[in-house]
Amino acid sequence: QVQLVESGGGLVQPGGSLRLSCAASGRSFNAYTMAWYRQAPGKQRELVASITGGGNTNYADSIEGRFTISRDNAKNAVYLQMNSLKPEDTAIYYCKAFVYWGQGTQVTVSS
Repeated sequence: QVQLVESGGGLVQPGGSLRLSCAASGRSFNAYTMAWYRQAPGKQRELVASITGGGNTNYADSIEGRFTISRDNAKNAVYLQMNSLKPEDTAIYYCKAFVYWGQGTQVTVSS
């Protein structure tokens, strides 16, 4: 059974940092693109960042260089380092690999 489990979310003040992790199990995703999406209240789910099996990355324009996606194929995991967080980054963050989704982790940016 394939599972994607996110962790690392929480409450952080504006300007702070968080590192999200997504651990995959049940199959290898080394050859597949892995990605982070987010969904804020009342808004559609949107792509935040993606990384191919070869390490090529893509980011949403709204990220403006503040986030970094990385992966560890040996651990079947993907990460999202988020710096200079803003209140508008508040959302549930989801990990996606191939057609599989994690359950999400809440990120709240507030003073």
